[in-house]
Amino acid sequence: MVEIGVLKGQCLDRRIDDRQYLEREIAAWERKRNAAGARVKWMFTTENARAKLDRANPKPATLDHLTKAS
Repeated sequence: MVEIGVLKGQCLDRRIDDRQYLEREIAAWERKRNAAGARVKWMFTTENARAKLDRANPKPATLDHLTKAS
C-alpha cells in the first residue's frame, strides 16, 4: 500500500484518460524508482506495529462463560 501512495503522489497527480498512456507512465515511473533504489523508511518497529494493530482490532470476547455449567 505504501508504494501505491507514492505512485499516486509522484505519477498520478493528474487525470489520464488513455489506458495505454497510463500504463506507459506507470512503467516509466517504476523504472525510475527501481533504478534509484527507492526504499521505504519505516518509522516504527514490528513490535510497535503489532501493539497498535492489537488495540485497533481487539479480539472478540470468549464465550466461555456461556458454556460453563452453573
